Amino acid sequence: MIAMHTSPIAQPGSGDAGGMNVYVLSIATQLARKGVDVDIFTRATRPSQGEIVEIEPHLRVINIVAGPFEGLSKEELPTQLAAFSGGMVQFIKCNNLFYDLIHSHYWLSGQVGWLLRDLWGIPFVHTAHTLAAVKNAYRAADDSPESEARRICEQQLSDNADVMVVNTEDEKRELIAHYDAQECHIDVITPGADTDLFTPGTDRNTERSRRELGIPLHTKVVAFVGRLQKFKGPEVLIRATAELFKRDPHRNLRVVICGGASGEASNVQSYHELARELGVTHRIRFLDARPPQELVAVYQAADIVAVPSYNESFGLVAMEAQATGTPVVAARVGGLPIAVDHNVTGLLIDGHDPATWADSLGELLDDDERRIAMGEEAVGHAAKFSWAASAQDLLKVYEEATKLDMSECHGPRQAAGI
Repeated sequence: MIAMHTSPIAQPGSGDAGGMNVYVLSIATQLARKGVDVDIFTRATRPSQGEIVEIEPHLRVINIVAGPFEGLSKEELPTQLAAFSGGMVQFIKCNNLFYDLIHSHYWLSGQVGWLLRDLWGIPFVHTAHTLAAVKNAYRAADDSPESEARRICEQQLSDNADVMVVNTEDEKRELIAHYDAQECHIDVITPGADTDLFTPGTDRNTERSRRELGIPLHTKVVAFVGRLQKFKGPEVLIRATAELFKRDPHRNLRVVICGGASGEASNVQSYHELARELGVTHRIRFLDARPPQELVAVYQAADIVAVPSYNESFGLVAMEAQATGTPVVAARVGGLPIAVDHNVTGLLIDGHDPATWADSLGELLDDDERRIAMGEEAVGHAAKFSWAASAQDLLKVYEEATKLDMSECHGPRQAAGI
């Protein structure tokens, strides 16, 4: 596997680490436990990392030096594609390694995977995780668009990958609509949730979690978990919070926003400033990003988890929250209608108007019986999604891909104009 721009063992919720990191590590772990040897190649970002990190039997992370360890933004990483590709080839040659298949994650890794497929003559599977055309179609009005260069690269990958793996039928439709992808080359594999880690908490768990997080015991709590970037919509929740207190200044509510900077560190400060401007600083508690083992406490401490993203290919946060028995209020976008069962395990909201979000959040916060029933249903819903099942489905895709005739020269199935 290739995950160039972010290591699968990086801290989710900060920098460029997020759902993709969880996806890659979780599904690779399950493949390894099925006896598949998996190497995940990523770009080294610290000299102390070591070249090879043994995760567990059959699973390694390989750190390839490509450019400086620090100081490169994701937008600058295309300048290091040649160095990364060369580093991969050198490592594989020096260690006398042979692979049956390449699976790249995100468009930067896809450029490397495409090259190596043609070099080695082995099948090339690609998962985009996010797509420039889709992000641009759904982005907030004041958010920066994805570059045309990225869209062109994604078009090339859609035209040239042997198999495209997507998370949902909705993502499949988007890939066909925006990139004219061939349906016969697309496989849908729904992600899972770690239901061994993310489990429902007892009243005692909830009390302990709130004490650890510094949250009053006898208050309602809405949590946001994710990177603090416009595309994830944290400002929607902050504005909805202000609207709730405008309607009822005595409302017994705390909001927890758990996540770190994405890109420029000033992003985080802008959300603190927004809370101050709206007069809800004392109602909102900002927490740094934390590992999955500690996220359990955040989910268990919450009465509701809000996912106001402008788009999600699936929505792992929504699934993790439901696994802990916490209902979710989410935007009706991307894969979130798959992750959240509307009116059963949570609520789906059309659009991102803070007043509309305040309506739905307030409605659910004020209806204890309904909210608790949704939480109970959420546990069963999340149990239907497992990483083991996702890995088994992916293994079938791999097995079919290895049957492809790789003897012919590979050219694009369709020209990608520049």
